[in-house]
Amino acid sequence: MTLPIEAGRQSLLALLLWLVTAAAVHAASGGCTAQDLSFGLAAVPWAPRAFSRFKRDTRYTLQLEGDRTVLRAQADASASLYSTRLAAPLSQTPDMLTWRWKTDRLIPGADNREKDREDSPLRILVAFDGDIRSLPVAEQRRFALSWTLSGETPPYAVLEYVWSEQVPVGTVIASAHTSQVKMLVASSGQAGLGQWQSIQRNLRDDYLKAYGVAPGPVLSVAVMTDTDNTRQQAVGFYADIRLGCQSP
Repeated sequence: MTLPIEAGRQSLLALLLWLVTAAAVHAASGGCTAQDLSFGLAAVPWAPRAFSRFKRDTRYTLQLEGDRTVLRAQADASASLYSTRLAAPLSQTPDMLTWRWKTDRLIPGADNREKDREDSPLRILVAFDGDIRSLPVAEQRRFALSWTLSGETPPYAVLEYVWSEQVPVGTVIASAHTSQVKMLVASSGQAGLGQWQSIQRNLRDDYLKAYGVAPGPVLSVAVMTDTDNTRQQAVGFYADIRLGCQSP
């Protein structure tokens, strides 16, 4: 996902603002709340979201595979989101995040560690609330600028799960644009291409690993398949996204 200077600023702002406004503004729900965010459920309003007027949109389509509804993402030098809103921000972060995803090929030349090659065939993004006053001054200024330009405050932090070709599973990769976006590799390399992979992550532990502190309330969830930097093509599939709670 490339963010060149002016376009990059607007693209990052669009991403962060949507992730927070996607969550309905209600009082945060107490306790760990399981959420089935599977595609095709009437109660789960997934929808496409443009990433930037400077970028082409990735094409997202729902399709049936057996008795399950899955999401097909087709990127062609493009980047945009497909996202859902929670009924209310979750005050206690769910312990588990599970999903299935699939791609037939990785993106030639992509490397999530490199600003100019930072694309991924598959991403899942989770946005969190937090205390903006605890951030460095430069980040607080970015939040203030976002408020001035849009009247909305971005989420405190975003954790992205990605499929990387070069980097091992479990590696945390910092965004080149802000300290409040971190990537965590959930799948790596050529193994499993062309087959559905079932992923289970401890969301609380992953956030702690990425940011060094406990997470705040979960605001929203999105997926993104992007090739805007490498100018390549990619196709990815997503299914059965769920937030879960460990048994007491």
